[in-house]
Amino acid sequence: MNKEVIIQKINGFLIEEFEVDGDDIHPNANLKDTLGLDSLDYVDLVVSIESNFGVKLVEADFAGIASFDDFYNLIDQKLAAKKA
Repeated sequence: MNKEVIIQKINGFLIEEFEVDGDDIHPNANLKDTLGLDSLDYVDLVVSIESNFGVKLVEADFAGIASFDDFYNLIDQKLAAKKA
């Protein structure tokens, strides 16, 4: 799965499940601020990633995540590690 497909899938479920305005989603936007995430929302986000991509995220994975691009790269890396 290439990064463009990853971005489309993530943006799709963020718009659908988290009711985020698609215009607010861009690579440099702050993930937490844009999504308005609280601790329960992070759980929902982790579940959505697992169901859409088959990879598990843990709390430590979010430590270096600030922007949407960081998040897309994290999922891309998790998928690559899963293949290896």
